[in-house]
Amino acid sequence: MRDEQIHEAMAQVAEAVKPWTTPAVTIVATRDRDPFKVLISCILSLRTRDQTTAEASDRLFSLAGNPRALSGLSLEEIERAIYPVGFYRVKAEQILAISRQLAEAHGGRVPDELEELLKFKGVGRKTANLVLTLGFGKAGICVDVHVHRICNRWGYVSTKSPDLTELALRKKLPPEYWIAINDLLVCFGQNQCTPVSPRCSNCPVAHLCDRVGVEKHR
Repeated sequence: MRDEQIHEAMAQVAEAVKPWTTPAVTIVATRDRDPFKVLISCILSLRTRDQTTAEASDRLFSLAGNPRALSGLSLEEIERAIYPVGFYRVKAEQILAISRQLAEAHGGRVPDELEELLKFKGVGRKTANLVLTLGFGKAGICVDVHVHRICNRWGYVSTKSPDLTELALRKKLPPEYWIAINDLLVCFGQNQCTPVSPRCSNCPVAHLCDRVGVEKHR
């Protein structure tokens, strides 16, 4: 994919994903406009299906919807609320620790700077950027496995990890797509440009895609 073709690619993807389900964290962000809930939902979403993430988020936030309230819950209460998300015991510990840190050291407010967010245990660049973009509406590029895979498959970047993909995209992706790219490519990657045997035969971006690393497709 040539650099200038990204505009057509993003327009085609935006149209293609309209019938498909919006990612769970985006639903939380749109509904609540709360950076804390975006942060916690994103932690819950890692290696977890969207429906499970949405249900676990609702259960947890029905018990406590802010850092001070959540830091007052026991570890067992958090575990019960978020089960069966992946690695729920580890995530419960992370959520409790982050809530306490926010309550005690940040006045109960989530920081709106990337480097500050990265200081929290269990918060990587993907989560931090998602909080910035969906929680605060600030510029950032959230790169998960779908964004990393598709941008490399297209030939738009050539990188070895999501973090390196983010850095590459910061240098070349037009600013108007920074916030949108994660939502669009997560949905596109779950339904069309799948990890194994992508649906190339009816893909609206097939004519732009270099199919890097694609050995089998439908």
